Amino acid sequence: QEEEKQKCVAILTSGGDSQGMNAALRACVRTAIFEGARVFAVYEGFQGLVDGGEYIKEMTWWGVSNIMGKGGTIIGTARCQEFRERDGRRKAAKNLVEIGINNLVVIGGDGSLTGANIFREEWPSLLDELVKKDEITARQRKNCDHLNIVGLVGSIDNDMCGTDMTLGADTALHRIMEAVDAISSTAASHQRTFVLEVMGRHCGYLALISSLACGADWCLIPESPPRDGWEDVMCKQLDQCRQAGRRMSLIIVAEGAVDRQGKPITSQYVKQVLESRLGHDTRITVLGHVQRGGSTTAYDRIMGCRVGAEAAIAVLQATRETEPVLIGVLGNQIARSPLMECVRKTQAVAKAMKERDFKRAIAMREGSFFKHWQTFRALSQMDRAFEDKATKPKHTFAVLNVGAPAAGVNSCSRAFVRLALHHGHTVYGVNEGFEGLASGTIKKLTWMDVDGWSGVGGSYLGTNRTLPSKAMLPIIADRLHEYKISGLLVIGGFEGYHSLCLLEEARAAMPAFRIPLLCISATISNNVPGTDHSLGCDTALNIITEATDRLKQSAVASRKRVFVVETMGGNCGYLATMGGLAGGADAAYIAEEPFDISSLQNDVRHLIGKFEQGIWRGIILRNENSSQYYTTDFITNLLSAEGKGIFTTRSNVLGHMQQGGLPSPYDRLLGVFFGSCALDFLQTQASKAQASGLGASTPCSACVLGIRGRHHVFTSLEQLKEATDFKRRLPTDQWWMSLRPLLRILAKHRDYHFAGEDELNYMSTSPCTKKDV
Repeated sequence: QEEEKQKCVAILTSGGDSQGMNAALRACVRTAIFEGARVFAVYEGFQGLVDGGEYIKEMTWWGVSNIMGKGGTIIGTARCQEFRERDGRRKAAKNLVEIGINNLVVIGGDGSLTGANIFREEWPSLLDELVKKDEITARQRKNCDHLNIVGLVGSIDNDMCGTDMTLGADTALHRIMEAVDAISSTAASHQRTFVLEVMGRHCGYLALISSLACGADWCLIPESPPRDGWEDVMCKQLDQCRQAGRRMSLIIVAEGAVDRQGKPITSQYVKQVLESRLGHDTRITVLGHVQRGGSTTAYDRIMGCRVGAEAAIAVLQATRETEPVLIGVLGNQIARSPLMECVRKTQAVAKAMKERDFKRAIAMREGSFFKHWQTFRALSQMDRAFEDKATKPKHTFAVLNVGAPAAGVNSCSRAFVRLALHHGHTVYGVNEGFEGLASGTIKKLTWMDVDGWSGVGGSYLGTNRTLPSKAMLPIIADRLHEYKISGLLVIGGFEGYHSLCLLEEARAAMPAFRIPLLCISATISNNVPGTDHSLGCDTALNIITEATDRLKQSAVASRKRVFVVETMGGNCGYLATMGGLAGGADAAYIAEEPFDISSLQNDVRHLIGKFEQGIWRGIILRNENSSQYYTTDFITNLLSAEGKGIFTTRSNVLGHMQQGGLPSPYDRLLGVFFGSCALDFLQTQASKAQASGLGASTPCSACVLGIRGRHHVFTSLEQLKEATDFKRRLPTDQWWMSLRPLLRILAKHRDYHFAGEDELNYMSTSPCTKKDV
């Protein structure tokens, strides 16, 4: 009788595979089991649902262990013609009812989700037919009288409405960037032009974002076909770049690119144009299914964990009257949206493109797709300026980096410089932060000075942590006056933010500081107030995730080993928490959530139980400043003593490698986005200050640029000071703290309750995702 009352959930993956599906599968299975449900995996998509039998298998907690980083889907996927027919759906209904399943989670694209909804609508009549044919009993029909559906979007194309990112899109961007970085060196060696074709079907997201992230010379996408004669414009632009000193050129073509008449623009055609008109040595690289494979990125793992857990909560909460929902990411919050409304909006975009209404199609794309397209066009056109260039007053801006290195800084600097030059402004680059500004290490930057900066980590301008001292402030003021600087952009971490606070406070005594002041957060610690994501965080998380993957392999090979991994972050536990979620860690110790010896003892019991189940590895993450007493060595020694005879323990300090490496696609894109927004702010505030004749002295002229919700925001330094713990170098409110229970639950800790993120009101605003930036 108890077994009849226990809810049963089935999960399947359908359509094209994508990275992140396994992370969502793992989270959905474990969360549903945590909530007391039985969970079944349907192998080979809807085909397995139709065939039944061995294709529908009950899952255990440990059955989804060590799958999060794998690409594709471990339960298989297939396109099923039989399910398109009513007879096939009737067979599928019978197979589910015989097990007692009436809750279904589908991970797929809009076609798969549409099919699932048809299945739900027909469910009562299908069961009536099965009862009439004596294939199921009336009692079975009563126990499963309705079907609950929850959808997740797994697609590298990122073409679904209702979510800002789809599972797999971020990893596909990583594959594209890896190819671009590899191609660039050989292309420059031979002064070649490469035409890179990427996937995406009829959506240009991958082509556009990768073009922005790598600084491509030209991009062709389905949503915005080029005007007639585009070949001449492209050739002229590439020729000018070569004459300016560039040794290579890159054109990225979406596989669905078309011209204004709807005729496909192929990579082969682009090559022919370049060879015949410019005589360029041109090569074609078609990435193809490489974009679907490989290890899953930190973002797709974390997103998979969050949407998978939410899907389990949503389907178990559903009733007969509940409308099917799509679980997606809006801003940085997990949200439930009406499933079929999202499908209809997605299909409306395809319809607009089919009707060649491209203006409507590009406007209907989710997030900031159109803004990204405008930004790319400006960044790639070195000889053109906006029409209002001559009418707007020209300003002189300075940009400098302050704080520890962080990936994405160069991308941000490049975007700001080129967009400012595009508008007719003058930009000075300051070397070595405020020390360089005081000593006069300043250079006027040109378009080609920042060429090739997008894909490089660190800081070409140079950076340090020095804050402006009282003695240095008058010298800095003199430099700003000497170079007639009308706006200052500081890209850096907490030191950059703190430095601008000092400059703002000195405005009353030093008029040279009465200019627009703007800070862009760039720190892997993610501890600057006013933003929920900082430049460099995503790259650091991927480094941590890759490291934990390798340590897991070592642990399994060594048989029964636990690794204690120390991450950076200062007093902020963001890297440890999110790295733990992405890496499938057993625990993550941070300063914001104090722990004691009893907490460590609880984790020892957890690890012992895990090894007794046959899972011969363990990962513990520890923030570098989580405790002055329970150090990495202490925890390692404690686990070694308590686990003696069961497991051995080793420690690993990742250190400054978290600040290095090539920037991730997200950090490159975020840098471009921040650079664009920074220019808008500085030129607007500089014009106001110039018009007033009094300079910039209002609070709104000294800000931190950040991401909140689905929008960029400029928050005054005056306001942020009240929300800052300067002693601990932290914002007083941190959105990611609410994800810590999920980390523990997915590691099978029973000491937490998770009600689903859609029910949690942990922040009124939250960071946006890649499509929104």
